[in-house]
Amino acid sequence: MKPMTTQRVLTGITPSGTPHLGNYAAAIRPAVEASQRPGVESFYFLSDYHALIKTGNPQQVQRATLEIAATWLAAGLRPERVWFYRQSDIPEITELAWLLACVTGKGLLNRAHAYKAAVDKNIAESEEPDAGVTMGLFMYPVLMAADILMFNAHKVPVGRDQVQHLEMARDIAASFNHRYGGEHFVLPEAAVDESVATLPGLDGRKMSKSYDNIIPLFAPPDTLKKLVSGIITDSKAPGEPKETEGSALFQLFQAFATPAETEAMRIRFAEGISWGETKEALFHKLESVIAPMRARYEELIDEPARIEQVLKSGAAALRTKYAAPFIARLREAAGLRPLDRLPAASTNSPDKAKTQTRPQFKQYREADGLFYFKLVDGEGRLLLLSRGFTSAREAGQAVAGLKKGEDYKQWGEPAPGASDTSVRQAIDALHAD
Repeated sequence: MKPMTTQRVLTGITPSGTPHLGNYAAAIRPAVEASQRPGVESFYFLSDYHALIKTGNPQQVQRATLEIAATWLAAGLRPERVWFYRQSDIPEITELAWLLACVTGKGLLNRAHAYKAAVDKNIAESEEPDAGVTMGLFMYPVLMAADILMFNAHKVPVGRDQVQHLEMARDIAASFNHRYGGEHFVLPEAAVDESVATLPGLDGRKMSKSYDNIIPLFAPPDTLKKLVSGIITDSKAPGEPKETEGSALFQLFQAFATPAETEAMRIRFAEGISWGETKEALFHKLESVIAPMRARYEELIDEPARIEQVLKSGAAALRTKYAAPFIARLREAAGLRPLDRLPAASTNSPDKAKTQTRPQFKQYREADGLFYFKLVDGEGRLLLLSRGFTSAREAGQAVAGLKKGEDYKQWGEPAPGASDTSVRQAIDALHAD
């Protein structure tokens, strides 16, 4: 039985191949540790619908889902303490995605980083702007918003490149709340951990499948040893003092060692430990940490029915407790109701209608580290996008100036599909207030 909690934290895990050491240190290990804290209700889901955006290979999706689920369980995730489920096992999520799509402006999705990158690439290659762009890619932020909003998560741990999607989820939630009245959705917050470890790969660059420089998390011992032996180092000879700063070997060792072991290795670097000895020490440290998890992982992989049962049980319990009752309330709010139960005529006053359609400014921070603001109308449609500011205070001062009647063109430009007139009318309405 899950404990009483005060905060909901949700983490999505895209099945995209066997994880590596970098995935474990940066995401899996800290997430498992966080799931054990009191006062938190944790949601961990395998985002297999999202995986379809990147691959059309059914076997690859199925195998990757199995491997990722087994990895998290082997790493210590305890299904009895958290919600652990597969996205596609909760049909209410995709239904919610449609409800949210109906309050989401196309202009908002036009700004999504992944979509813009695809369009820019096509234009650079003299292709049609939307060549090869699927609606799955374009609608990705809406489905992500549904993942988050279905369980009204308060916090969503993300990398800085995903902050924009959290901001979009907030906008979409606010649009739904505004259109249908009431606080149906909590506005989620991005939890960006700047201290998350970024491990170097075999060539010293960030460990990434795209660089082909990874060390698989559950590589067999002989393969692990061979990979560690191939890590690039400088040409300093045994006996020469070596710098820990910038050393891939030291960073990898530090990520898996205790503080005392790390300090001892730091001293050995200063004393001139050979690279061969360092690689041997790193291999033994990695093997001591990984071997128990590898054994558990191999047991789970050999019994996929056990993993299937864990995922199915988690989804079934979630649907009963949260998803089914919540989607029923949202249907009611949107007017998807039994025809023999008509509501009383609305008694909204003109003053209330005016309040509900009031434009508003929203400030946010993008992945580039700059601060922005935007202007949306009462229906949540995007009207104005600002340029980037170096601080939230500067962005706030610009907003204050616009509300006092300053020309908006010094700070930004109309959003795609918005006119100069609509922007000025919205700002004038705020100025009049």
